[in-house]
Amino acid sequence: MSKNSDNFGKIYVVATPIGNLGDMSPRAVEVLKAVDLVLAEDTRHSLPLLRHFLIQTRCQAFHEHNEKQMADKLCDRVQQGESIAIISDAGVPLISDPGFPLVKTAHERGIQVVPIPGACAAISAISVSGLATDRFCFEGFLPAKRSARQTTLKALKSETRTLVFYESPRRLIDTLEDMQEVFGENRPVVLARELTKLFETVIKAPVAELLVLVKSDENQCKGEIVLLLEGAPESEEATQSIDLENMLQVLMDELPLKQAVNIATKLSGLKRNQVYSQALTMKKQRDL
Repeated sequence: MSKNSDNFGKIYVVATPIGNLGDMSPRAVEVLKAVDLVLAEDTRHSLPLLRHFLIQTRCQAFHEHNEKQMADKLCDRVQQGESIAIISDAGVPLISDPGFPLVKTAHERGIQVVPIPGACAAISAISVSGLATDRFCFEGFLPAKRSARQTTLKALKSETRTLVFYESPRRLIDTLEDMQEVFGENRPVVLARELTKLFETVIKAPVAELLVLVKSDENQCKGEIVLLLEGAPESEEATQSIDLENMLQVLMDELPLKQAVNIATKLSGLKRNQVYSQALTMKKQRDL
């Protein structure tokens, strides 16, 4: 494996298949055979994959419980000339998977980090979702506890980009129920399940319909899951602003500024500072 000009080794972030072994790239196989060490999220999961492609490189467990402690020692080895590859259980490492502390430390120490692209569940899902792909927001896994999950979803209620989540099968119904409560019954959502595998499923429907379907078919609560949610309408904020302006126009024709602001705040549900600022702007325009 080639070294950089400082005789350091390199760290390779290597994508592996998310299901179909045919998605393993020749370059990924070449790199994994050539490096000195393969870091795997779960060696029990990765060793069969490595054996399938006749990769005999030593494999070591590297996960969320030990990655911070190992980062400096691994970078020491790379600076001494060894090259290391990171793989996850499936897809691209670091995307809701271990590896960030090592890559961050490598950058701090001037070590070259090389991507070996390949399958990624989030990108694969959005490409077939039928939702907008020009702008999207990857949120990873939602919190496991319902209160924290609802808080996170409420913070995303006005997000206009397509939202992409990973979800555990055992929490799928709970998450869809929370999405229905926060975003309403009719917001389009896509369930992308077991991508590239035998029972691959991609279903697009309003949240309420998808929830009924999932509850009636236990098979939809199995396997690797990506949930995608259509973003809020772009015009929502503009419409809200126009409605506020019209409301203030009527109220300010009949009432003092302070009273008009108080009533508009209650009726619109907006923050008083926002309403007051709009009212002052309109008053200044009137006084010109």
